[in-house]
Amino acid sequence: MTTDPQAVRDAVELVTGAWRTQTVHVAARLRLPDLVAGGHRDPAALAAATGLREDLVHRLLRLLVLLGVFETDGDGAVATTPVGELLRDRPGSLRDMALLYGEEFYRAWEHAEEALTTGTSGFELAHGEPLLSYLAGDREAAGRFQRVMQAGHAVFEAVPGVLDLAGRERVVDVGGGSGRLLAAVLAAAPRTRGVLVDLPHTLPHARAHLAATVGLDRVELHGRDMFAEPLPAGGDVYLLSRVLGDWDDGHCVRLLRRVRAELSPRARLLVVERMATDDGSGPLAALWDLHLLVVNGGRQRTLDDYRTLLHRSGLALERVVELPLETKGLLVAAAGPARGTRGKRLGAVSWSGSKRPHGGR
Repeated sequence: MTTDPQAVRDAVELVTGAWRTQTVHVAARLRLPDLVAGGHRDPAALAAATGLREDLVHRLLRLLVLLGVFETDGDGAVATTPVGELLRDRPGSLRDMALLYGEEFYRAWEHAEEALTTGTSGFELAHGEPLLSYLAGDREAAGRFQRVMQAGHAVFEAVPGVLDLAGRERVVDVGGGSGRLLAAVLAAAPRTRGVLVDLPHTLPHARAHLAATVGLDRVELHGRDMFAEPLPAGGDVYLLSRVLGDWDDGHCVRLLRRVRAELSPRARLLVVERMATDDGSGPLAALWDLHLLVVNGGRQRTLDDYRTLLHRSGLALERVVELPLETKGLLVAAAGPARGTRGKRLGAVSWSGSKRPHGGR
C-alpha cells in the first residue's frame, strides 16, 4: 500500500488537535497576550513576568507563533496577531472561551465515548453534576460561562437587521443569559423596552452588561425557571437564542408551547440556532452538535427538525434568515388562534434584512 503523505499529515493534525487546545489554554491562563501587548516581547521578559523558565517560554512561544497567536520579527521579539488580541483579558474577548474549553469542557470531552454510548452527558460524568447545577454553585465558572456566551456578538449584532422593530414596544428574551442579544436589539430600537428571563444566578451578569450598554431603566430582569414559572406576557417580540439546542424534544415543545401561549396575533418569536445539515456543509454546527451532546445531552437540529417541533407546539415557521457563524434565525408566528384571539386572523408583520429571507423547501 502506498502511503499518502498529505493524508498522514491531515490525520496527525486531527489526532493532535487537543495539543493546540491546551497550548492556547495555557497562553490564556498565563495572560501571555496581555503581557506581550504590554511590552513583554521576548522570552526573558515573559519568563520574569510569569515565573517560568526562559527556555520553556521560548518553546511555548515557538508553537504559539506557528498557531497564529503571535508573530515574530525574526530576532526573538513577538507581537500579538488579531487572533492573539482576541485572547486578551478584556471585555468581548475569547479568553474565557479558551479557559472554559480548556478546563471544564475539556474534562467533559474525556468522556465523549461514554456520552455517545450511554446518552449521559460527559460533563456530568466528569464533574459529578449537570452543567446547570454546576454553574449555579460556582460563581466564577458561571461568570466565565456567561462571558463565553457573550462571545457570539457577531450573531447578536446581526439580529436587529432581520427584525422590523418599528412600533414594537416590548421585547422578551427568554433564556437571555448575559443580556448581550437583548442589548443589541434595544440599541437598535431606542423606544423599545426589554425583558430578560433566566435563572437567578445569571442575572448579575445580565444586569451589569445591560447597565453598561442600554441602561437599566429600559429593562426588566426576571430570575425564574422558564419551564416552571410564568413567562412575561405582552411581548411584541419573543427571543429564544441558543436555548433549544440545550434540551431534548420534550423540553423544547414544552417551552415553545409556553411562548406560544403568550403570542398575540401581531407578536412574533425569533429562534436563533445553528442548524445541522447532512450535505457536507456546516462544520461549526456539526462540531457544536457533538459538543452539546457531551456537555449537557443537547443537540443541533436540522431545519426539518425545527419545523416538526414548531408544528407540535402550535407554531408556524414564516421565514428563515441567514446570520453569521453558520447560524439561522427562524421567524415564527402562532398557528391558528392565539390565547384570547379566537376567530381572529394572524396579523401581518414585516421582517427586514440585507439578504432575502427564505422559507421552507
